[in-house]
Amino acid sequence: MINIALFGAPGAGKGTQSEYLIKKYKLHYISTGDLLREELKAETPIGLEAKSIIAEGGLVSDEIIVQIIEKKIKDNPDANGFLFDGFPRTYVQAYILEGLMINLNTSLNCLINIEVSEEVCTQRLLQRSKVQSRSDDNEVVIRKRLREYQEKTLPVLDFFKERGICKSVNGEQPIENITKDIEVIVNEEMSKQMMNILIMGYPGSGRGSQGYALAQKYDLVYLSTGRMLEEEIKMGTDIGLRVKDLFENGQMAPDDIVVPLIEKKIEATKNSRGYVFKGFPRTLVQSYILEGILKKHGMKINHFIDLQVPTLELVKRLDDRSKTSECMPYDTSTQKIIQRLADHENRTNQVVQRYKERQNVSIIDGTGTIEEVNERICTDLENRFKHLKEQ
Repeated sequence: MINIALFGAPGAGKGTQSEYLIKKYKLHYISTGDLLREELKAETPIGLEAKSIIAEGGLVSDEIIVQIIEKKIKDNPDANGFLFDGFPRTYVQAYILEGLMINLNTSLNCLINIEVSEEVCTQRLLQRSKVQSRSDDNEVVIRKRLREYQEKTLPVLDFFKERGICKSVNGEQPIENITKDIEVIVNEEMSKQMMNILIMGYPGSGRGSQGYALAQKYDLVYLSTGRMLEEEIKMGTDIGLRVKDLFENGQMAPDDIVVPLIEKKIEATKNSRGYVFKGFPRTLVQSYILEGILKKHGMKINHFIDLQVPTLELVKRLDDRSKTSECMPYDTSTQKIIQRLADHENRTNQVVQRYKERQNVSIIDGTGTIEEVNERICTDLENRFKHLKEQ
């Protein structure tokens, strides 16, 4: 998730750049004026409260404004991020937004300030008033609005400058140049975001090889439940002995074993750039568990990869693996291989379907060499997340 506040004086061109950012990065637009009108129209409790205040000639309080913003964010938990326009307007509101973001386990990534001189803004607004036939927008009124903006906004900019997230662009350039400068800022912020990838597919589809390769390429932590359980088996721990018996019978390790291992791994690597999850979740219940674990650490799955390989090819691969040092306990007989594939069909496909309903899923052809499949995955990732190409 990336959250951006777009600033600029009247006439700076925020509207044009807002439209671009929303479309380019699939952000939810937060304009306090628009949100308030929606609440008034729907006659929600917040809307009715605001309506009574407005009817008496009063100004809607920050308390009401923050409630409608919080509601908007909570109603869109799977959003790529939010674009704030017109909020915060004051120093106090800057503190309010910061507190709200902390409460929602997120943060404002950057404030982008489109810098335009008073003279240029004045000329633009005068021209716009002629086009729109707005006789009330004369030079005296325009200059008053610009002075009010400067008086209220400069403290807000200083607030975010102190936090190191205030970025400025020259708003007097051609529109396409302004857009490019803003895109550089946003891509830089996105490159700092944690990248959490969930890679799934039937046993034998190459999840392990591809997951590890992705982690190496993009400097992510490879989190394989299978690998963690194998380590427990090798060390002869109580968990390892218990899991070994299950594996030899073609069964999966229960959640009460796997979940603590995942939490321990994330806690030990919490300063990483992100994770590649392989082998978990395998069931619907586990998908809920993983989302809870990630939310606890302020994260979520950014991308879902589904490796697809024909069934006969899967059986061949697993049978071939059974003759190598990489043989897994459930590779040792055709019966166990078929049981493992059937188990995936009955349980794990529900997880894939759930993610398909909620977000974009990359369906990748898993046939061919490891290098060929990896190239397909990386091309897909880099097309979706442009900043990866810069790594």
